[in-house]
Amino acid sequence: MKKIPLIFLLLALPFVSLAADKPAWVDADGEAVMGDIETQKEVKERAKIDAQNKAVEKAVGVFIRSHTLVSNSQLAEDLVYASVRGKIEKVNVIKEGWDEKDRYLYRVKIKALVMPVYPEKGEGISLKVSLSKSILKEGDEVKIFYQASNDCYIYIFSVAADGSVTLLLPNSMNQDNHVKAGKSYEFPSSESKIKLQAKFLPGFDRNVAEERIKIIATKLREDIIPLGFQEGMFKVYDSKSTGMISDLVKRLNQLEPADWAEATVVYKLSR
Repeated sequence: MKKIPLIFLLLALPFVSLAADKPAWVDADGEAVMGDIETQKEVKERAKIDAQNKAVEKAVGVFIRSHTLVSNSQLAEDLVYASVRGKIEKVNVIKEGWDEKDRYLYRVKIKALVMPVYPEKGEGISLKVSLSKSILKEGDEVKIFYQASNDCYIYIFSVAADGSVTLLLPNSMNQDNHVKAGKSYEFPSSESKIKLQAKFLPGFDRNVAEERIKIIATKLREDIIPLGFQEGMFKVYDSKSTGMISDLVKRLNQLEPADWAEATVVYKLSR
């Protein structure tokens, strides 16, 4: 029976800027092509709306980058920022006018002040997550129990203190991560040959440590983690794979708040 170590180590979380909680000024360009039955006023308005939409999209990128994870060990804390949206507070038109070569094309350039908004996700998926033990001794086995309020797809991450992230589910032995609404699941399952075992990293000299387990649920199957390398049956992202984090946050940000959820549980380990 194969035992997979879950290595628990106290997470040293670097400082995260709160800049994403403040509005951001961004420049954006918009355009609109005049239709046969449109007035010039309607075309100008569409061009400004296009510019505003692009300004919000650009600002959201700024908000997320303000919370870009210094290392993968912050995955459990900062995914909340993946649901950030933007609300325009003020718009200054820098330049606007009809295109010199195409008299049906209207262009506008704006500078917009965009405020971050973190929408509530209560109307969407909710997760219940627990562990077989909340306090473990080194060598103890542990199971993750979870239940979702909706049919969805589950992604289970183990975040190590060295900055690496291991995708526990789906894995090479089990690609099926779909769950039914209201049904209780466990990982590893009772039929699985996989066993999760708590261990300290070599050289760790403290007597108590902890590590977070992150679960993400999405309404549809999502290719949210295309990077990483395969280590045995699990996909692993080392401490240098910061692109994995930014890609994950970017992909989740593209989803509607009601279409995904996340939950975190903590193991505590003692010698």
